[in-house]
Amino acid sequence: MLLDGEPWAAMFQDFKRSAWRFEVQPTYTMPAEADSLARFLRGEPKPEGHNAKWHVTVRDAIKAGKTFGRVRVVRQPLTDYQRYQFAWGIPGNIKAGEDIRVLDLTDRDLDLPDQDFWMFDETTVVHLNYRPDGTQINRELIESPDLKKYLGWRDLALENAVPFGEYRA
Repeated sequence: MLLDGEPWAAMFQDFKRSAWRFEVQPTYTMPAEADSLARFLRGEPKPEGHNAKWHVTVRDAIKAGKTFGRVRVVRQPLTDYQRYQFAWGIPGNIKAGEDIRVLDLTDRDLDLPDQDFWMFDETTVVHLNYRPDGTQINRELIESPDLKKYLGWRDLALENAVPFGEYRA
């Protein structure tokens, strides 16, 4: 089943304990970010309130005792989008309460998928499907996912990733 609009937004409101993302695309081509990415690439300062709506979502979940986390896969050299994400996106997300870790696979190969996904409450899996240029095609709720496989991927990614601050140091 494909998720969009209100059903997709509800995933981030209705989960009970945890929301976790595995993020593997080198670039995300998102119309809503086009202007801020261009500003970043021109060397302009980050605008006040950048990504504020997401920060509210994360802070509200954290206040309710829930957790948000993700592992961001990278390979050197970082893409322009990853540099933008590391400079303008991730620090504010962490400040809002999200646990973000970086997994650098430049010189190693782990048995992890090339598929972005969200896992909610360790029971619900949503694939984020992209074109090669990073444009999102759709969000697909996986019916009867092999949870052992997804939890294994999550655990392997977390075991090999480092906290964002440590990676940046």
